[in-house]
Amino acid sequence: MNFNSGIQTKKAELVLDAKATLAEGPIWHPTENVLYWVDIEGRKLHIFNPETGENKTFDVKERVGTIVPLERGGAVVALQNGIHRIDTQTGELSFVAHPIQENDIRFNDGKCDAAGRFWVGTMALDKRKGTAVLYRMDLDKTIVQMLDNLTISNGIVWTADNKTMYFIDTRSQQVQAFDFDLESGEINNGRVVVKIEKSEGSPDGMAIDENDNIWIVLHGGGAVLNYNPKSGELLQKITVPVPQTTACAFGGKNLDTLYITTGTEGLSEKDLKKYPASGGIFAVKPGVKGVPAHFCKIKL
Repeated sequence: MNFNSGIQTKKAELVLDAKATLAEGPIWHPTENVLYWVDIEGRKLHIFNPETGENKTFDVKERVGTIVPLERGGAVVALQNGIHRIDTQTGELSFVAHPIQENDIRFNDGKCDAAGRFWVGTMALDKRKGTAVLYRMDLDKTIVQMLDNLTISNGIVWTADNKTMYFIDTRSQQVQAFDFDLESGEINNGRVVVKIEKSEGSPDGMAIDENDNIWIVLHGGGAVLNYNPKSGELLQKITVPVPQTTACAFGGKNLDTLYITTGTEGLSEKDLKKYPASGGIFAVKPGVKGVPAHFCKIKL
């Protein structure tokens, strides 16, 4: 991948010096106008208000892979010990389900589709190959395994017409597209639409914009790449002044700000002195808007 002079490059700025161990799962709440995000290894859920600078924190006491807002209020969190509903006023957790059998497998990234189903993937704590899966939780709380033989189930988004789902298994260095059926929730016809060179970093979290172009965060690469997945064309690069970029989400009242989470995990003391903003939340206005996050509509 060569960045030629025709590729627009912008730099993200620090908006919250959170010093998180592994900030992940950012999602802009469509009605509360705040950014929900998690610190997986810090075992905390955060709610950040960019207008006031307030960052509300809940200690969930387990590794937390991702969070999605519930249509009826509160949110769903995928913790090491299962999927729970969380009261985002009190932090009270209510157990929902736990499909994972192994103690050394945890939930990772996830989002809801337009029907309100919850899609969430897994990974082994030692990141061993082929042990991860992607689950779909239906509105009646039935859990279906959709993909297996993954290593790090990560970014997942859908196009505006709900006919295509894009998905990242980080170790594959690829973004896959699947034909998606909104009514049934089924996926098929998986194919590779973007390949990332290892030298650029590993594809991690992902967002989609109003033009159905995807934004891929490069873990270890300090960057977010914007691609047209239909043509494979690289459109824009966002640089972040820390190496461990993890995930991104469009937010702000106009959905015109891209928020980017980062971590400190695996960085040496020397690295932390060189990149003191590591573990913070960064933001940039990329010149396009995102789309509102889908609410979880599972009856909890």
